[in-house]
Amino acid sequence: MYVKTIKFVDYDGNNREVTAYFNLNKAEILEMNMNEEGGLEALLHRISLTTDTKELMRLFKQIILGSYGEKSADGMRFVKKKELTEAFEQSCAYPELLVELINNAEEAANFINGIVPKTIQNAE
Repeated sequence: MYVKTIKFVDYDGNNREVTAYFNLNKAEILEMNMNEEGGLEALLHRISLTTDTKELMRLFKQIILGSYGEKSADGMRFVKKKELTEAFEQSCAYPELLVELINNAEEAANFINGIVPKTIQNAE
């Protein structure tokens, strides 16, 4: 799980910060591997090679919104709902994160490594 505190200015001009959670579980990665040409590995490879900013934005948007959710208080669930994802995408925090990941390769790598379960990282 990747946990990120995102600082931004809200639509009323107030300085804010939120803690956002991102995660892909084994089943989601398996599904991505079956539905995505070349799977998650190919997607990450395309990100690392592209110099096309439009394509980079599309790929990061897919990964950010696909991994966004809210952790339950007891730590037993990571809730992903269309409504939660849409609310995050409509917030001022989302573009801050997107721009940061596009412009900062180190933070992008931390994000990708953070959303992939450790058991899958260790298996590679």
